[in-house]
Amino acid sequence: MTNSKSYEHLKEEILESDEIFNGRVIKVTHDKVRLPDGETSYREIVHHNGAVAIIPVHEDHLYFVRQFRVPTGEVLLEIPAGKVERDEAPADTAEKELKEEIGAVSPEIRKLYEFYTAPGFASELIHLYIAEELKFEAQALEADEFLDIEKVHVDSLRSALEEGKFRDAKTIIAVQYVLAHL
Repeated sequence: MTNSKSYEHLKEEILESDEIFNGRVIKVTHDKVRLPDGETSYREIVHHNGAVAIIPVHEDHLYFVRQFRVPTGEVLLEIPAGKVERDEAPADTAEKELKEEIGAVSPEIRKLYEFYTAPGFASELIHLYIAEELKFEAQALEADEFLDIEKVHVDSLRSALEEGKFRDAKTIIAVQYVLAHL
């Protein structure tokens, strides 16, 4: 065990990077790395621009979206979220996604946390925001978005969490935040 605060002794150096796929949302590379002990290994990496997720709170209710997710094969109950476009600030994405998905605007959208979704193989960083004092307008869904809005009273969150009604990490983190702070 070392007392080094720099953690340089843990870093891996990318020696080669082969692009396997480059799509609209992700890029996948197969990288050869030099390990801290000098040996080599390989890493499969999903590169992602990042995303935002918003906790919309209004009059003791949280607003969620229910939508089908092809990778899971399930309809999930989630907080509003969306990917950050290139050259777009996460705060701007949060405002845009709040309006698109639940038709709401907020005078103050405050950043709470940033977290990686799956750091063992993906670079996706989610920026978690909270939006209060919502004003509702019309949804502005994108052409390929199909979802239902569902509001849940804060008093029902703990039982919904314990019953497994939330199955994605960003929503579980959001619900835990609300249970601890609101």
